[in-house]
Order: sequence, then C-alpha cells, then structure tokens
Amino acid sequence: MTFDVIVVGGGVVGCAIARELSRYDLSACLIEREVDVGFGTTKANSGIIHAGHHGAPGTLKGQLEWRGNQLWDDLRRDLGFGFQRVGELTVAFDPDEERALGRLKAQGEAKGVPGLEFWAPERLRREEPNLSPEITSALFAPTAGVINPYEAAFAFFECARQNGVSFLLGQEVLALREEDGAWTVRTDANTLRGRYVINAAGLAAAQIANLAGAGGFRLVARKGEEYLLDRRLQGFVRHVIFPCPTPNTKGILVIPTFDGAIMVGPTAQVTDHDDLGTTPAGAEEVFTAVRRVAPGISERDCIAEFAGLRAVLESEDFLIAPSRRRGFINVAGIQSPGLTAAPAIAERVLEILAGEGLTLTPRDDFQPLLERAPRFAALEPHEQARLANAEPAYRRLVCRCETITEAEVRSAVERGATTLDGVKFRTRAGMGRCQGGFCTSRVLQLLAEGTGRPLTAITKRGPGSWLTRERTPEPDPSELEAAASC
Repeated sequence: MTFDVIVVGGGVVGCAIARELSRYDLSACLIEREVDVGFGTTKANSGIIHAGHHGAPGTLKGQLEWRGNQLWDDLRRDLGFGFQRVGELTVAFDPDEERALGRLKAQGEAKGVPGLEFWAPERLRREEPNLSPEITSALFAPTAGVINPYEAAFAFFECARQNGVSFLLGQEVLALREEDGAWTVRTDANTLRGRYVINAAGLAAAQIANLAGAGGFRLVARKGEEYLLDRRLQGFVRHVIFPCPTPNTKGILVIPTFDGAIMVGPTAQVTDHDDLGTTPAGAEEVFTAVRRVAPGISERDCIAEFAGLRAVLESEDFLIAPSRRRGFINVAGIQSPGLTAAPAIAERVLEILAGEGLTLTPRDDFQPLLERAPRFAALEPHEQARLANAEPAYRRLVCRCETITEAEVRSAVERGATTLDGVKFRTRAGMGRCQGGFCTSRVLQLLAEGTGRPLTAITKRGPGSWLTRERTPEPDPSELEAAASC
C-alpha cells in the first residue's frame, strides 16, 4: 500500500490531521495501535476548550491555543459533537493571586482574546453562589467551552474516513526506513510506503521518532487523575472553575461537563508510561483542592474515577516541526492545551507539508458534514415520541442512567465501535450512576450482532480485556461416579 502521507497516532490530534488531509487531492492513511481511535490520552481528557489566554504569546502552545479555540464552533456545526461555550472563572484568594490574574488578563488581551473581565466578590456570589466566600476576585473568560473529547476524535475519524482516508487500527508500528525519497512503514500486520510521515503518536512519539532516526527529544508521562461526580450536582457550578495557575500547572479544576455531570481534577504527577491507576493520595489532593474553591463538593459524590497520561517535553511547549530526516514531521509534547489546539495543529501540519513540497490541491467533492444519530436524551419529549413512533429501536432503553436507546447503540456499531468502550465513548452508555451495571450485557449482545462476532470475542477496549468466556461443559454424571469410585 502506497500513500502520499502516513499519520502515526489516532488521538484527537492525529484524527484532526487526518480530516484536514482529506480536504485535498491526495492519499492518506492513519495507523493506530489501539483498536479504536481516541483510546489513549484523548479518552481521559478534561474536555475543556481553553479560552485562549493561558498560553504565553511567544510559545507555540500560546499561538495554537487561541487559533484552535476559534475553530471549534464551525467544527461542531459540521460534525455534530457536543460542545458548548460556558465560560471560565480563574479565582484568587489574596492580593498576590489577584496580581497573577492581572498578568493573565494582559497576556490574553495581547493575543486578542475578547471579553476578559474581573468579577468582584458581589458579582461572583451572584453568578456562582456555591463557590467559597473567601475568594476575593475572579477573571472571567467567556470564550472557554466544554466538549466531549472522544466524541470529537470519533467525528474527525468518521469525516476523514468518508472522504477517503484509510485507517489501520489495532496495528503497531515496528520499523520505519527511508529509501528512494519515500518511507517504508512496517506494522505487525502490513508494510506501507509513503512520501511523508506525521509522527503524532502521543506518549510513543519519541519511540517512533527514534525508529525513524529522527529522535533527539525525550517525553515524560504526566498523570492526571480525574473524578466524575453524581448527576445530582448538575448545575452546582455554571462555569469551568480554575484556581490561580502556577508556573507548572493550571491546577485542579471544577468542570461542568457538556453532558451535565461535574468532573474534578486533574492531578499532575510524573510517572511511568503505563501507569493509569488512580490513588488514595490523588483523590485526597483533588478533593482537598476542590473543597477550598467549592466547599459543597465531597468525595462521597464520586461515581467514577480514571487517569490519563500526558506527553510532556522538557520545554513544556509543543514540538511541531520537520525533523532532520526528509519527509518525517514530529508532532510531539501535545499536552494541555492540546485538545483546544488540535484543529490549529492540523492546519500547522498542512502548512509544514506544503513547505516540504507536498502539493495541496483542494478537492471539489470534500464532504464536511456528518450524519449522526440523534441524541435521544437531549431531545424534547415530543421529538422523542416522534422518533419512537417511527423507529422501534428508539423505544427500547439500553442505558437507563443516561437514557441511551438501542438505536443509538446500533448506530455507534455501524460507525465503527467494536468494543464496549467504543460504544460507551460514542453514546455514554455505561457512564451513568450504575457505571454499566444495567446496560453492559445488552451492549455486548448488540456489539456481537452488529460486528458478526461471537460474544466471547467482544472486549472492553481490545486484546487483554475480554469480558466473557465459553461456558465449561457440565461433566457427565457417570464420569463423576467413576471418578469417585477410583
């Protein structure tokens, strides 16, 4: 198989690049070692579209954060994922922190971020009555939003695929070799050739670069533990709440997610590249910090916890640049605000490819829009009744906690879900209070039907996460009697 461009890595950044490539008259392929896109850092993201004022103007992060922020409205319109601009508040407790907010405001204004303003305690109490009365000031940024990051990754993937990009999922890159002006990329299942390789492999980006002889950088894994709270707290805060940032972190946040639940976190511990466990120490750190900002939140409200790993360079900035090997482009160190910047990163990569000699001829037949199954829970009652009358699968609830119907699960499988997590991240089935206790068995059945595979072949998230097994045959009674007489 031969392509103009091969993308390595299927997180939200890799999928955004794939979609951007699909706008042009060229052949492209994306390789992802997980069985689905978005199963790495993306699925454990905080889901915030940053307002644009956090990153310093002189950094690549700062430039692409604000550009990316401005692109998400059109993307939501075209691709239909969940996104809402709820605004954010960065809070201060003393004069030193107030001065830090002043610097943050000036930084945002230098980048052209609109609407930044200070809120005095009176305004803050009126808008967010559940925040601590000890907060002395807050910086309001209306351009911040909340998003379902995995849903966005799936939308990029589906749009790129419908416009001709090939996806090789569940395949790991084992070797890269440059010869005769092109790259040979060998996976554990295929050998491909491409004129250009985009290394967007997240935590594995340094490893991929070393395979290509284009390394020279090191990535550390910074773990963020996140805690999802019960829906009874929906509306407890209306904006994303940031503490005053430090030189190393934006801090532990209170996030009203797009789907209504509140999430708190993340932590920021340097750890091993395979450490995805939550810890008592992490929970204590998160809830201690959150109680200072919003005293009414308790760890007793937690219904789920998870951790994600961010790939961090020593510089703390993004690396998006051609390497010393012709045709090999590194997209590495994409930590926060990487989700916000993802569509702008894709634009930057295409600019680099053009500078490296790739002809970019826009396609006349590019299809920017996606047809998506309606989100049943978000519809008005009369719309739900209309759907249920027209299609029996909308009458059958699969997930009671999140009001997810059989029709939505079937649509997710048709769009590419092959695992329990693939359905969960596309539909929210299993994300509610019972965490899949009610719906898991039915989702497994629908996956088996939709993929044509036996139930025992369906996994939670790919190899090594099997959920069922063949029933062991009952022994013949005569054999038991014979064994007992021995």
